[in-house]
Amino acid sequence: MIRHHFQLRETIATILADDQGAVRAACAGMIRARNAVEHQIAIDPFFRSTLEPYTPDSDEETILRMTAAAKAAGVGPMAAVAGAIAWAGVESMKETGVPFGVIDNGGDIALFSDRTVTIGVHAGDAPVSNRCAFIIPPQQRILGCCTSSATVGPSISFGIADAVIVFSRDVACADAWATAICNEVRPDDVGILSRTDPDTICGGFIVIGTFNASFGKLPPLQPVRVDPGLITAGKAAL
Repeated sequence: MIRHHFQLRETIATILADDQGAVRAACAGMIRARNAVEHQIAIDPFFRSTLEPYTPDSDEETILRMTAAAKAAGVGPMAAVAGAIAWAGVESMKETGVPFGVIDNGGDIALFSDRTVTIGVHAGDAPVSNRCAFIIPPQQRILGCCTSSATVGPSISFGIADAVIVFSRDVACADAWATAICNEVRPDDVGILSRTDPDTICGGFIVIGTFNASFGKLPPLQPVRVDPGLITAGKAAL
């Protein structure tokens, strides 16, 4: 298996593939998506700065996905940017006909696979961090697994969670909802979970120190020693 490091300005991702053609397709897909986002920001800077749902004048698929996800989750469209870029890259991989492709865009993951994939939980100093992992069965359809944190990484968060992990077939929605839940959830208040759409969001996992909670339908979570060296870390997506 090929493990390829991809970086384009602030976007830092890890691509997993079986052949170089799929890697090239992944890179091309992410570059196209990022270019679309950069163009939108250039003509409409508010798109980047707003922390509330916003629908710009655009027919670019990545922009449409980000704005739809932001509207559903009640956050700004940039909350979905990393997931949307990873999604575009994995779609390009799938279009080549390969049976396996994974892109980890700084903790926002898009994948399809003909084999089991292990996704470790990284939650800063929380006790479960790097000690357990989701065991993802083979997926013919693209699946998103996106993470937001108030204590790990540079992304803006108004919450206290060490990690909120959300699974969805809509990778942009997984990213946006991870941000929204991370902004609001507390150990004594998980009311925001009642607003998630079970038809879009498969499920999620929340870590706040020693407090863990889950909702919806999740892949199996098993004790696993996660190698921190495999974590894709970097700056915010834009």
